[in-house]
Amino acid sequence: MRSGAKVAIVGGVFAVVAGGVGYGGYNLWNGITGGETSPESRSEAAPKTGPVTAEEVTTTARDFLAAWAAGEPEKAGQMTNDPVTAGPAVAAYREGASVTEATITPGAPVGAKVPFTVKATVTYKGVSKPWSYASELTVVRGTTTGRPLVKWAPSVLHPKLTTAEATLRTGEAETASVKAVDRNGKELTAEKYPSLRPILDTLRKRYGAKAGGTTGIETWIDSGSETVTDSTLLVLSKGKPGTLKTTIDADVQAAAEKAVKTYGNASVAAIEPSTGAIRAVANSPATEYNIAFSGQQAPGSTMKIVTAAMMMQNGLATPGTKVECPPDVVSRSQSFENLDRFSIPDGTLTEAFRRSCNTAFIKAVPPLAEKNIADTALGTTARDSFGIGQVWKVGVPAADGSVPESAGSDTPASYIGQGKITMSALNVASLSATVKNGGFLQPYLVARSLDDREFAKAAPLSSEVALGLQKMMNAAATASDGTAREAMAGVPFPKGAKTGSAEVDSQGTSNSWFTGYSGDLAAAAVVQEGGHGSDAAGPVVAAVLKAG
Repeated sequence: MRSGAKVAIVGGVFAVVAGGVGYGGYNLWNGITGGETSPESRSEAAPKTGPVTAEEVTTTARDFLAAWAAGEPEKAGQMTNDPVTAGPAVAAYREGASVTEATITPGAPVGAKVPFTVKATVTYKGVSKPWSYASELTVVRGTTTGRPLVKWAPSVLHPKLTTAEATLRTGEAETASVKAVDRNGKELTAEKYPSLRPILDTLRKRYGAKAGGTTGIETWIDSGSETVTDSTLLVLSKGKPGTLKTTIDADVQAAAEKAVKTYGNASVAAIEPSTGAIRAVANSPATEYNIAFSGQQAPGSTMKIVTAAMMMQNGLATPGTKVECPPDVVSRSQSFENLDRFSIPDGTLTEAFRRSCNTAFIKAVPPLAEKNIADTALGTTARDSFGIGQVWKVGVPAADGSVPESAGSDTPASYIGQGKITMSALNVASLSATVKNGGFLQPYLVARSLDDREFAKAAPLSSEVALGLQKMMNAAATASDGTAREAMAGVPFPKGAKTGSAEVDSQGTSNSWFTGYSGDLAAAAVVQEGGHGSDAAGPVVAAVLKAG
């Protein structure tokens, strides 16, 4: 056994300890490959089959962790079902992360899974700091050899290594430290506002130097991708942070974080209509993927805001125009129906909007086909009046909404936010902000002056269209039969809203959408499999608007 490595059995739970810069090397158990005897016996005996035994799970996990802790990546790799990938990854763990000591302590197996904790020391240029975390591995039976093997995944080494491209790194931070503050100078931290973690990481990467900060020494996950933000795991020494002002409002952000936690999978974004400044963004769960900005989902009936604008702009209807709202309708050989097959006898566009009548919005549009613009009019209105389909440079990664040209049954489906239309909560919040402001202003999180990026632009809504949309959204939020009335109760005036539910083929329950405005704040939320817009997403938006 080379110096610095040992194995200890403690109260029946073993600990694998490796110390010293070089780690120790050893082979304490017979063969390190699961205790098989000899090549001859292995070739003659038929491979074992069936589930791995408890003894195989314990022994295989022990041997793999021992090899990892001893700094023997090739042996560790051979204990997995993917040695070509696993061996180099284990080697990169020690070298890339500069781990100089590591204690790996397995817990009690749960079936084929073995949890374990890592307590390590990271040292770089004379600076050291302890580092601890938990992970787990799974033991499977090899398909060809029948041997018990560790099922390889990068997350075995660290739970945040979720892709094959990601690696652990320790060194001088690539970007300077940043102290991000809200619109009023209040510091924003990932600990207090967990949904901001990926945003803060990106702001630091993009604007740290511009904010006047200096670099420190850190351990981080290098995503290996231009589109995925790196994630800091450990700070060995802090750099001097520069102050970066964002548009976030800490009070609204706190309300948004609290509101989405009610649901297992929800997102919300809030915008100031008069400026385009983003006041809040929150996701549940709060992960490295900011779905509120980067989600690409069908927005359901919230799209009727754009469809109603298209109808008014093309002379098809005004808020007071009589429209048909039957229980169902067939358009382009596709059948569409209203929720619970309700109908509105002799109703207006405003009534159809506030009650979210699908058939009215589908039946009122076909005359556009006579002008050869039926399949492009919605996209034109979305792009030229609402900025949807343009490139938004908000300061951090964000998906651009998409209203592509459609054909066949996708065209009527698009009028009610289905088909090939995709948007994020930020995109849908901007629909309400555009209505309230009377024109589109691109949402942004940091000042354009930081990098002179170009903002998307759109023509202002005509006064007739803006007032018409405000009237219809107000009716949805206040009328006794408005679909948004219950959720918007108690939200200050002036206010307006639109509900939505979007069907997803793989889901039994539709996604819940809701967007609205109150005063100089607009917001939108989506709750996966939340059902009707007013049931789940509505209360999230209302809570955010009340905080503004």
